[in-house]
Amino acid sequence: MVANFNGILLYRRDYRERDMLIKFLTAEYGKKMFFIRGARRRGFKMAAELLPFTMGEYVGDLKDQGLSYINSVKTVQYFEQISQDISLNAYATYIMNLIDVAYPDNQPVGRWYQQMTSALQLIDQNIAPAIVANVVEVQLLGAFGVAPELRWCTVCGRQDLPLDYSESYGGLLCQQHWHLDPHRLHASPATIFYLRRFSVLDLSKVHSIKVKPATAKQLRRVLDEIYDNSVGIHLKSKRFIDQMGSWYQPLKPRSNDN
Repeated sequence: MVANFNGILLYRRDYRERDMLIKFLTAEYGKKMFFIRGARRRGFKMAAELLPFTMGEYVGDLKDQGLSYINSVKTVQYFEQISQDISLNAYATYIMNLIDVAYPDNQPVGRWYQQMTSALQLIDQNIAPAIVANVVEVQLLGAFGVAPELRWCTVCGRQDLPLDYSESYGGLLCQQHWHLDPHRLHASPATIFYLRRFSVLDLSKVHSIKVKPATAKQLRRVLDEIYDNSVGIHLKSKRFIDQMGSWYQPLKPRSNDN
C-alpha cells in the first residue's frame, strides 16, 4: 500500500554494505521498519531528510509485516538542539527507546505519536528534559503491563489523606493503610503529587516545567524502583543518563596533603 504518513525517526542501523534500516514511529500505523536501499552511498538523495532526530511527512510503500519502503520526503523538521547537545540527545534517545520497547511494530499507538512529538519539542527547547522523561515513564507504565493506581488509595479509595506508593499493592496507599506495606517507597508528598499529575499530563499544553531539585531527585529514585522491580527493563540509554549524571557532580575538595 503506497500512502502518505507522518513519522518520527526512532533509530537507524547500517544494513549490508550500502543500505540502511530505519525505524519510524508513525502517526497512522505505529512503529514500522523501513529498508532504505543505497542510503550509505555518497550522494544519496534523501540523506539529509533521514538524519537522526528528524520528523516529517513521507510517502512510502507500507507493508503490514516485514520491511516497508520510503519513496519520497514531503516535509521534514529537525530537532537541531537535540542533535547538538549530548544531554538533550541522551534524554531524547531514552524516551524513543522506551516507546520502541513498549509497543510491538505494526500496531497503532494511539495518542503516543502526538505525545512523543511534544516531548521532543520540549527537550529540543531544553525545557526540563529529565522531567519530560519522567512524564513519559509514568504514562508508559500501562503499556508495560504495570498500570499503577495513581488516582486514590488502592485499598479504600480515599484521596484526602497523605498518600504513598506501594509496589506490593500496585499503586497508592493512604496514610490509614501504610501499615499494610512497611516497604512502601516513603516518597514525599510533592513526589506523589507529581506522579499523579504526570499520569494525565498532556505535554502539548506544557510551556514550562519547574520542579524543585530535591523532588526531581526523589522522582528519579521512585521511578527507577518501579521500572527495576515492576517493569524489569534496563536500557543502555538509561544507563548512559545515569553515568552522565555523575559527570556533572561537583568535585569534592581535595584534602590538604600537607
